[in-house]
Amino acid sequence: MRPLSLKPKVAIIGGGISGLAAAHALSKADVPCTLFETRPRLGGVIETKRIQDCVVECGPDSFLSAKPQALALAKELGLGDQIIGSNDAERVTFIRRHGRMVPMPDGLMMMVPTKVMPLVKTPLLGLGTKLRMGLELFRKPPAAPLPDRSVGDFIRDHYGNEAVDYLAEPLLSGVYGGDPNQLSVRSVLTRFADLETKFGSLSRGVLASMPAKPAQNGSSPKPPPLFATLRNGLGELIGALEKAIGGHATVRNATVESLERAGTGWRLRANGEWTEASHVIIAAPGHAAAALLRAVDPEVTTLLDAVGYTSSTTIAIGYRRSEVEDKMKGFGFLVPKVERNKLMAATFVHHKFKHRAPDSLALVRAFLTNAEGEDDALVKSVCDELGSLIGVRAEPVFSSVSRWPRAMAQYTVGHNERQAKMESRLATLPNLYLAGNAQVGIGIPDCIQTGQAAATKILNSRVP
Repeated sequence: MRPLSLKPKVAIIGGGISGLAAAHALSKADVPCTLFETRPRLGGVIETKRIQDCVVECGPDSFLSAKPQALALAKELGLGDQIIGSNDAERVTFIRRHGRMVPMPDGLMMMVPTKVMPLVKTPLLGLGTKLRMGLELFRKPPAAPLPDRSVGDFIRDHYGNEAVDYLAEPLLSGVYGGDPNQLSVRSVLTRFADLETKFGSLSRGVLASMPAKPAQNGSSPKPPPLFATLRNGLGELIGALEKAIGGHATVRNATVESLERAGTGWRLRANGEWTEASHVIIAAPGHAAAALLRAVDPEVTTLLDAVGYTSSTTIAIGYRRSEVEDKMKGFGFLVPKVERNKLMAATFVHHKFKHRAPDSLALVRAFLTNAEGEDDALVKSVCDELGSLIGVRAEPVFSSVSRWPRAMAQYTVGHNERQAKMESRLATLPNLYLAGNAQVGIGIPDCIQTGQAAATKILNSRVP
């Protein structure tokens, strides 16, 4: 193989957060790239609108502050003073149970209880489930790590069916839009699978991993907010990235139709025109990457095709706050599948984040999967459900519908093993890299990490 030049010519397919993170990492090293994006704008599912002084997120509205990549990138781009946290003083989430909105009990870490009295008192779970959760504390570690299985089977094994229906399913539907009986526990709840191996009991494992309480006369630092975002929306991050890469990246609004080998490099055809590149990063959903690689490597294509995707729809609705505020408590609510019509969840944005709506307006974000029908009909359906679920019957001031077809990756049982096979196979395809949500995580920090990792591999391949 001939030596690479000090400045390889890089093509990045996909202008979402993964592709932009890769382009930014390359730009910092003075490596030019061409970024291909089908949509007329960059950012992928990250899109922010401003409607009647409300900051409306069309896709994700925040990221986990515990994962550092997004925070670090925002600060590096000069947005540190724009980072805000969730209003955790009001962080209560309700779950629909037998026609009532029941608050999730305090001390619940995902589906794992860490406090006794809130669990005893909650009407969210029946007596049998509560007893089972208590007895789970005495569960012994397995003799060897258990094989991958579904989240549903995992939670059912520890806490029973009711915990799956009223905890695992609604909590994971809001993140993955998928079925806990299909999702892989090793890929989706990695930490809990590891705690099972070490402790047997999930509750005992979580309690053991929690920080020790300070001495009586001591003080502990205030924990960071669970969620973080930018004051004027995550679109600020996209705008800052676009500006930062401007001197090194050429952005083409074009669809890449095919990809083929060209010596040690690659050729791409986009909108009928061919472009050569020494390195290619495919920062696109798994199904789009599979389509491009079908003629290049059938095995990689098969592994990518195994990553399913679900569609999602977000509907932002603004109300006069004085007409609805008494109906909206905490961060919002979840509707388990066993009690669901169309609406999966709703977030009361004006409670979750400050600066998202003026004092006169309440901003609700509703979530649906695979929603069909005209926008007006969907908005009416959501408004009707808000009326039946929490008693909101006021007329909306505005609404905005955003549809994301095949956007949410599904890590089904065996995903980690398939991912390892794909990494091994990709190693036989020099100068080709994958980034995006088909791999190790669907959150913004995870996608940033995959883009940066692909860029790092390119930078490390250069001749010193």
